[in-house]
Amino acid sequence: MTQKDKQIELKDKIVKGLEKVYERLLEFKKNKNSELVVMQGDKIVKIKPE
Repeated sequence: MTQKDKQIELKDKIVKGLEKVYERLLEFKKNKNSELVVMQGDKIVKIKPE
């Protein structure tokens, strides 16, 4: 396995981990009935998860 293959594999693992964290965050926010704060362009917006 070359260095480039290792980097691609590591990147894929990181992306999958971030997706899992995002899903858990949305689930947590839904359960607590709280708003999700995100940036849209140059503004900070509060969104109610559905």
